[in-house]
Amino acid sequence: MDKSEILKKVGKRIKEVRLQNGISQADLVGRMQGEIDPTNISRIESGRTNPTVFTLFRIAEALEVKAKDLLDL
Repeated sequence: MDKSEILKKVGKRIKEVRLQNGISQADLVGRMQGEIDPTNISRIESGRTNPTVFTLFRIAEALEVKAKDLLDL
């Protein structure tokens, strides 16, 4: 599996969990600790950017799941 495929799968999983919880991208940003550009969530979900481990952790916390659940490919 190459890098772009991994990024797309992780992004797709984040979007799935977010939508299952009825959370908009803007709401997700509001729930996250620290500053993050709202457009960055869109880029992460589409697999266009490589989030840091800390960003993945903050996303998982905001979605109330474990980080490993977002990385379960």
